[in-house]
Amino acid sequence: MAIIKCPECGRQISDKAPTCPSCGVEIAGKITKCPHCGEVYFSSQEMCPNCHEIAVGVTRPLEAPASPVSSAASAATPQAPAATATPVAPTTPSAPPTPPVPPVPPVRRPVVTASGNDGGEGNTPQEPQKKKNTRSIFIISFIFAVLACGIMYYFYDSANRNKEMEAYEYAMQSSDPMVLQSYLDTYKDADEAHRDSIMAHLDQLKQNDQDWTNAVVSGSKEALEDYLQKYPNSLHKQEALLKIDSLDWNVAKAADTADAYQAYLNAHTDGAHIEEAENALKKVKSRDLQPEEKQMVSGLFRQFFQSINSRNADGLTATCEDILSSLLGKNSATKADVVTFMDKLYKDNVANMNWHINNDYQIKKREVGDEEYEYQVQFSARQDVDLTDGTKKEQLFKISAVVSPDGKVSAFNMNKVSEPQQ
Repeated sequence: MAIIKCPECGRQISDKAPTCPSCGVEIAGKITKCPHCGEVYFSSQEMCPNCHEIAVGVTRPLEAPASPVSSAASAATPQAPAATATPVAPTTPSAPPTPPVPPVPPVRRPVVTASGNDGGEGNTPQEPQKKKNTRSIFIISFIFAVLACGIMYYFYDSANRNKEMEAYEYAMQSSDPMVLQSYLDTYKDADEAHRDSIMAHLDQLKQNDQDWTNAVVSGSKEALEDYLQKYPNSLHKQEALLKIDSLDWNVAKAADTADAYQAYLNAHTDGAHIEEAENALKKVKSRDLQPEEKQMVSGLFRQFFQSINSRNADGLTATCEDILSSLLGKNSATKADVVTFMDKLYKDNVANMNWHINNDYQIKKREVGDEEYEYQVQFSARQDVDLTDGTKKEQLFKISAVVSPDGKVSAFNMNKVSEPQQ
């Protein structure tokens, strides 16, 4: 017993099986094996369906018999012995022999077998194989179609996810409540964490608007500054800064002092009232004496009288302009006149002299050029003199002077207020 393939359906069965359990065709005694290629086929077939070898026991067609004319000619022609050399008399040439007719090849046609499934009509052995191939093609096509749909769905879903992620990131960076609400309306099936973040951000923006309203209604600089500190990137940031700028400007105008205007300029380098503040500051400076200006004037006259006390001509002239408009009633006085004034104070009977300023300055400021000011100064000074006879005398003078924009004495006059004391 051997295992073979059914010639009809190709299923492996025993060569002793009565019939094929798959297709029902008879097997035992109805098949033969090709001795040439080993193919198993039905005994009723004349040749092997694989190599087309004629089946054993099938008679091949005989060759066609020779022509009678050719046979007669062959018989009439005497055959000379091979060993003799006797010349043969020429004979009348006969007709050439007719070439043999080649055998007719057998016609190879498939054997038709009866099938119990088709009403007795025969099917070729290749039909089951064709059906099997058709089924395989259908399955492969179906698999490819499923794969194509899966790939298309993957890219479609990936594109939607990317679009949602871009919208989410944009909304989280936005300060516009409309943008956040649009995301919630468009992506209702988005990731829950994304929607929660957007809603939390939206609530924060709503609280931002409420705090802004409260700060504006309060009209307080402190409330606006607190709002900006809490919401540094708010949509209302610029508006809040403008309101603070306006409040500070109103405070500076109300004070109307150089310090107030300067404070506004320092706090708002790009404020809306920069030009107004600069003009107001300039006006105030031309009108009001600044602390540093008073210090400059007092220092100048301190040096002036200290030079007289030490009888230092160079130090004295350094405090004066080259030309004084008035010096003790003399117009257009020179520095030499100033030195002469000092020498006259030191009479022959004066052993020592000290001037003391009472710091009762009265200073008037007058603009004489572009940000150039002249100072009219009045103050009192006491003269203490030690005489050579050992006596002392004290006198009080009222000083009237003018200080130039260069910070030097440009006019100097004084009047005695009290008589000398013995």
